[in-house]
Amino acid sequence: MSAKAPAVLVDRAAALYRPCGPAAWRIARGKYRGDPMFTALLDPSLLPDRARILDLGCGKGLVAAWLGAAAALCREAAWPDTLPRPPMYAAYHGIERVPGDVAIAARALAGQPHVAVAIGDLRQSALPSADVVLLLDVLHYLEPQAQHRLLARVRDALPPDGLLLLRVGDAAAGAGYRFSTVVDRLVCLARGQPTRLYGRSLVAWCQLLKQLDLDVASRPMSQGTPFANAVLLARPR
Repeated sequence: MSAKAPAVLVDRAAALYRPCGPAAWRIARGKYRGDPMFTALLDPSLLPDRARILDLGCGKGLVAAWLGAAAALCREAAWPDTLPRPPMYAAYHGIERVPGDVAIAARALAGQPHVAVAIGDLRQSALPSADVVLLLDVLHYLEPQAQHRLLARVRDALPPDGLLLLRVGDAAAGAGYRFSTVVDRLVCLARGQPTRLYGRSLVAWCQLLKQLDLDVASRPMSQGTPFANAVLLARPR
């Protein structure tokens, strides 16, 4: 699939955040236009159809709004003919620890069917049943022991045909990784959150998942950005 997000989808998904204020709308629009992860989520080879999605560290619910807007365009026969039909979710459950983000998600996603977003600490929150678990740009905020514990809990919760989909930075990638850590720390400072990060090399992330009895495949996921990110697709053995 093209790395460029469909303009009609960017507009439709970002519009859900207009009731949340101009800042929330601009952030959503910027992410949808510039982050290759969102275009990748439209690829049926990455995200299975009719899955129950658990989005850990879901932020403002951007994934739910994106996939929901894509589904709406398909129902209205307004999806671009040049693109494959995007995957639809059966249900979406997001967990986020920042109350302000949860409030924005709740307002933006109001009226979306089969969508729930709750406040919770990923170190402790119960994990609802899901076919696909998302951890996108989340794990490096947790200390190594907490990373291992969370991933072990996710592994235990996955069904035999389940999928854990992560986006991580590659700490061995040089300038791209250093730039991403600077950006992350500035965001943490602006939000009054701890600025210490706990990255790993891509090899180390894969080794950790394999130690938890998961088969892992990786794809680069920083096209068009200055970062050094990869997506990991981990499945129970």
